[in-house]
Amino acid sequence: MAPPAHRTATLTQGPIASTLLLFALPILASNVLQSLNASVNAIWVGHFLGESAFAATSNANLILFFLLGVVFGISMATTILVGQTTGAGDLAEAKRVVGTGTVFFVVLSLLVALGGFIGTPGLLRAMGTPIDAQPYAIAYLRIIFIALPAMYFFNFLMMTLRGAGDSRTPFVFMLVSVVLDVALNPLFIFGWGPVPRMGIAGSAVATLIAQTLALFGLIAHLYRHKHFLRIQRHEWGLLRPDPAVLRSLVLKGLPMGMQMIVISSAAIVMISLVNRHGSQTTAAYGAAAQLWTYIQMPALAIGAAVSSMVAQNVGARLWDRVTRIGRVGVGFNFLMTGTLVVLIYLFNRYALGLFLPGDGDAIAIAQHLNAIVVWSFLFFGVTFVIFGVVRATGAVMAPLVILTVSMWGVRYPFAALLEPRFGADAIWWSFPLSSLLAVTMAMTYYRYGGWRKARMLAEPAPEAAQAPTTGVGTPAMTAKVED
Repeated sequence: MAPPAHRTATLTQGPIASTLLLFALPILASNVLQSLNASVNAIWVGHFLGESAFAATSNANLILFFLLGVVFGISMATTILVGQTTGAGDLAEAKRVVGTGTVFFVVLSLLVALGGFIGTPGLLRAMGTPIDAQPYAIAYLRIIFIALPAMYFFNFLMMTLRGAGDSRTPFVFMLVSVVLDVALNPLFIFGWGPVPRMGIAGSAVATLIAQTLALFGLIAHLYRHKHFLRIQRHEWGLLRPDPAVLRSLVLKGLPMGMQMIVISSAAIVMISLVNRHGSQTTAAYGAAAQLWTYIQMPALAIGAAVSSMVAQNVGARLWDRVTRIGRVGVGFNFLMTGTLVVLIYLFNRYALGLFLPGDGDAIAIAQHLNAIVVWSFLFFGVTFVIFGVVRATGAVMAPLVILTVSMWGVRYPFAALLEPRFGADAIWWSFPLSSLLAVTMAMTYYRYGGWRKARMLAEPAPEAAQAPTTGVGTPAMTAKVED
């Protein structure tokens, strides 16, 4: 028997625009909090512990970003599976997804944490971490690996809740985690009273404590409020992994995680081209990239919100709402990303001045490259909204192929081949060119591709009665995805 309506945050009814916006804003705020948290922690380490310590955290965070990037895809697969089954009203299947995901993330995180803790020195040497930074990096990264199970499971629960239609609770506990992390950093770095001075290891300990407390607080909240997806004592059998669900999490999640790797690896290769033009150009690119991080956040948040909302409507087989969600998402992208783009153009020099001295050559270079690149993030946003729609059905390979072609097949070759003739401008123009190509391919796939026939689970549930597709009917009790 399905729980009362107030127990679930349904995304299959009501006005699409306001529902999507209210769902996306907490996701956006969570992304901003994570970026600010990383920046504040970097300030503590860089300003008070020296360059070697800062270099250590930079190298360690590259490893952490890779590990979280891979698990991001599997977490997103959880979001979509929970969304589809919740939208279909099949809460027993939704709980089966949660049970399988719980065991998978616990086992995976413990294995990665153990292997990472043991292999930390070798990992850092393989990365070419500077000798003077290695002792700092080892002390920092080993504690981060201890914190990894809490990080993984916290991320899993947040994505599960978003799939169930709740983005506010994850934001609240993300806020708790960030506030604790920021507050505890100076305490454990410098020591106070009975707390010993721990240096760079103290920054990692702050993260460990913050993530762990936020995780247990979130779990306690879910059980205290009797969340409909909580695993109760008589349901412990659900913690035995379901092969079909586990296969879907891995086979659908890995391509989504690979998207993060494609993006990050392309960024590493592009900066190697930028470095050829000297420190001023590199500094300019670095400052512009700081702004680009925030410009892209609305599109990423809207794309994630669209995935959750579409997944529920796919589960309910409300295909007319799926189409309208995509259109509204694109509209919000133009509004939110467009506002940031206009602000950057109006206050270009001032914004870059937050990162660069106002009297150097770098700020002029940064203004020039921003003028070429920034407008293209509008189309980047459209691409990710479309990705959010199609992946919610289980179509995960097309977005990966599109990203790979646009970044590795167009952006890098264009910049590398034309750089000898046009200089750094070839690099800057490669960004809008690849963005335009990506949005063209994404729109073509959306229009003509077979994403509506994709499925998250290889063996769909038996078909139930067709729900009315008016956008206001009762969701069909099925997890099957049909065109």
